[in-house]
Amino acid sequence: MSIFDRLLTPLAVGQTVLPNRMVMGAMHTRLETLDRPHARLAAFYAARAAGEIGLILSGGFSPNAEGVMEAGGPLFDRAEQLDEHRAVTRAVHAAGGKIVLQILHAGRYAKVPECVAPSAIKARINAWTPRALSLDDIGRTIADFAHTAALAVEAGYDGVEIMGSEGYLINEFAAAATNHRDDAYGGSFDARIRFALDVVRAVRERLGAAPMLIYRISSIDLVDGGLSGAEVATFAQRVEAAGADLINTGVGWHESAVPTIAASVPRAAWREAIRNVKRAVSIPVMASNRINMPEVAEELIASGVADCVSMARPLLADPEFAKKTRLGLADEINTCIGCNQACLDRIFTERTATCLVNPRAGREIEFPEGRARVAKRVAVVGGGPAGMAFAVNAAERGHAVTLYEAAPRLGGQLNMAKVVPGKAEFNETLRYFTARLAKLGVDVRLGEAVSAAALADAGYDEIVLATGVTPRVPDIAGVDHPKVVSYVDVLTGKVDVGARVAIIGAGGMGFDVAEYLLGDARESLDPEAFFRAWGVDVANANAGSGGLTKEMGATNPAKPRRTVHLLQRKAEPPGKGLGKSTGWILKARLRRAHLMTISGATYDAIDDQGLHYRVDGVAQTLAVDHVVLCAGQNANRVLFDELAARGIHAKLIGGADVAAELDALRAIDQATRLAVEL
Repeated sequence: MSIFDRLLTPLAVGQTVLPNRMVMGAMHTRLETLDRPHARLAAFYAARAAGEIGLILSGGFSPNAEGVMEAGGPLFDRAEQLDEHRAVTRAVHAAGGKIVLQILHAGRYAKVPECVAPSAIKARINAWTPRALSLDDIGRTIADFAHTAALAVEAGYDGVEIMGSEGYLINEFAAAATNHRDDAYGGSFDARIRFALDVVRAVRERLGAAPMLIYRISSIDLVDGGLSGAEVATFAQRVEAAGADLINTGVGWHESAVPTIAASVPRAAWREAIRNVKRAVSIPVMASNRINMPEVAEELIASGVADCVSMARPLLADPEFAKKTRLGLADEINTCIGCNQACLDRIFTERTATCLVNPRAGREIEFPEGRARVAKRVAVVGGGPAGMAFAVNAAERGHAVTLYEAAPRLGGQLNMAKVVPGKAEFNETLRYFTARLAKLGVDVRLGEAVSAAALADAGYDEIVLATGVTPRVPDIAGVDHPKVVSYVDVLTGKVDVGARVAIIGAGGMGFDVAEYLLGDARESLDPEAFFRAWGVDVANANAGSGGLTKEMGATNPAKPRRTVHLLQRKAEPPGKGLGKSTGWILKARLRRAHLMTISGATYDAIDDQGLHYRVDGVAQTLAVDHVVLCAGQNANRVLFDELAARGIHAKLIGGADVAAELDALRAIDQATRLAVEL
């Protein structure tokens, strides 16, 4: 018996039987904005179907022009669009999979001037104020949902999912915070959920009994004025009675001030909100949010929290997640680390989604399949993210790869990242690369600082240098003082810094060091610690609270562990370059830990008294025990230059190529592309 026997058990959803309990959740990709969009979407979904995922939920398509996510966003309202959708459904079915279309009306989140909502209340995350829907508008919109559902089935989808979560239109009707109507669709709880139930009934009637009808409910709103846990349970029961075959659970609204899916959220943290839905209904319930490993998914099903699990970004990271689970190869799953850098951050900045740990995601048609025509002997120097990614991808193409790493272990900068509170998931990336290197037979030589002479004598066909970076030392008087240390010294544990610290440099590394010195690692590992820190009542017992407590965002620490100042030369507020979807989380955590920031600083000297600096010409001194340098990096090209002097050309990747920022996203993408081009 497999240790994942429940996860691998078939599941009946209405009249459809899914082969296992693993579902690819819906996500925005913006692939429709690229060249050959239908070919890209077909290849993207087909790869996940071939990877044996039990069901695919497509990205959201609006039922009318008012509800699109953005101008030109996905819309499915015309028969003329059937063929482009058939390209997707045929590809998925040919690969052995099943797919449903998510119908998503963005409501007041639609970034278009004609956006609509239950009431004319502007969302703080949208520049446009919505128009309140009239009763005629509501009837038309319900009919639009049913029309799109019918088109979906005609296009070959196995059913539809109605998006009623995350603060979109249907969710806005249900919550008193955004529904101030005084007609049949507002006021009481029964009236506020009427729109959702009318949509489900209309869609069920239009589809008939056979196609799957999934409803995504907000299991906990995490906004003031949201539904209580008891109301969510009653709502779920009414959705079942209206004709849904399965209820999927969402968590939070996009404007919520509580993180829901970033790596700083513990795995399966929202289980009790999901269990509340499961207890209320007799149809299957799907769990979602921060489920990135089969062990987590199996436990949720085994403990009765849910009947199946939705994993969106984990299927970006590894399209073969389900297949590897079935084959007992969980150690070879390329795990989603919840970083959001290549998926949500790109979506929120109007770019297409991909994945930091899997650059092929969304780019399937750009990468050749199979082995290289000519196998080569390849040396890779450096076992950080770029070196490991290149070695794995080159070996998969059939090349004979030798990987040299001067340190006694693989990982490079990942070994520093993983110790920062909220970034423990990088351990999974290291586990994946280590397992794949062994499986592929890469000759990994740890603790070996290979020389240019040795490389030259070995006669490799290709030499790739992923030799990384060295910390940049700024030109400051006294920078060689004993109290001055680099971020490497701190994050590797070489130096245990004192109680008073100044950090020079407020880029990503500066913030990571600040979090390492001030943060609480338990918050991203223990759900109870997370809920206390962010003011969440996951039981959602109080009416109108949406699951928030009055202590929202308060950890109430007795005393900060250290006094930390973060300084930067730029006059702008620190942290502007942090990730769009995660930077606010880190800054909020550090505010609670009493981090002090200083902008527009110029540095005079470092001495026994501390750090001497100026702001607007006014001289000041920070009496600190240590000054941590996070002032950038220099590319380590010593070996490259030595090889060039011998007339040997080597290729540079990762930080050795561009050291402006420690950018694992760029490093892994560059390494992967180079490996498949050999």
